[in-house]
Amino acid sequence: MGEALIGLAAFVAAGGLIVFSRSVRQVKQYEQGIVYRFGRVLPQTRKPGLTIIRPVADKLVKVNLQQEAMPVPAQEGITRDNISVRVDAVVYFRVVDPIKAMVNVKNYLNNVHQQAQTTLRSVIGQCEMDELLSERDRVNKQLLRIIDDLTEGPWGVKVDRVEIKDVSLPEGMKRSIARQAEAERERRARIITADGEYQASKRLAAAANIMARDPAALQLRLLQTVVEVASEKNSTLVMPIPVELLRFFDRGSGLPRAADELPEDTGEAEVAAAEAAIEHKPAADAQPAIAQDEALAIPPVAPIPEVPIQEAPAEDLAVPPNPPATPSAP
Repeated sequence: MGEALIGLAAFVAAGGLIVFSRSVRQVKQYEQGIVYRFGRVLPQTRKPGLTIIRPVADKLVKVNLQQEAMPVPAQEGITRDNISVRVDAVVYFRVVDPIKAMVNVKNYLNNVHQQAQTTLRSVIGQCEMDELLSERDRVNKQLLRIIDDLTEGPWGVKVDRVEIKDVSLPEGMKRSIARQAEAERERRARIITADGEYQASKRLAAAANIMARDPAALQLRLLQTVVEVASEKNSTLVMPIPVELLRFFDRGSGLPRAADELPEDTGEAEVAAAEAAIEHKPAADAQPAIAQDEALAIPPVAPIPEVPIQEAPAEDLAVPPNPPATPSAP
């Protein structure tokens, strides 16, 4: 009798352990549990931790709530401007409603994957090639909006982000884009070169006008040029006409001297703005520099007064007549 009681107690204990093991379940922090009772889903999900279910009537299914990254294979399509491209992307999503994800769809992973592929092909046909290359943020937002509207409501899957990984173009189109970029860079280089020459000519004109006011400055510049030429060890040195001689002819011609006035546009503002743009400074900071340059400019030299020449009386300037020739002796 005692042995029978011991055996019964052991059987009850073993059965209790089996029932306990089947009744207690563990749900992890990143999961939620759905309970099927006789095939019907209970409206309340089980939170992370230990949970108890009925051993025979209930069945617990765990749903992962972590964010997942699903690569979308490269999809071939023709853009709106009739260019064939291959585009691949990555979809980041997570389950926000476990009951919808398990009841409304058989395999939500496969459904999200197929929906991302079809949406990507559709968006490729609505965009131009330049938009796919330069406006990826806008295309990503469009893909996100379309995919999320189709998955969050009926399937309980929230799409957090969609990123286009790569856009593959035909070789001919790559060469065309390279030629276009090269032509654009050449155009900018020509514009910059022309602008630099224009500003340099303005500065040279202003410098020449200032130096023309002082003959000594022109003479010093001439001597500096002579020194530079002489340093090259040339065997022949040609000296130009002296500056004073040219100025003498200029005064004698009676023409007004244009060097007494500065040109209306010396290019100071344009050059200062260009220098400020190079140094990443506002153009307003360049105005004091312009004023400083004007303050340091060589002041105009007052013209040398001409000394009046007194004319001698006509009697003194008269040439005496030649004496009569003396007859020679016979």
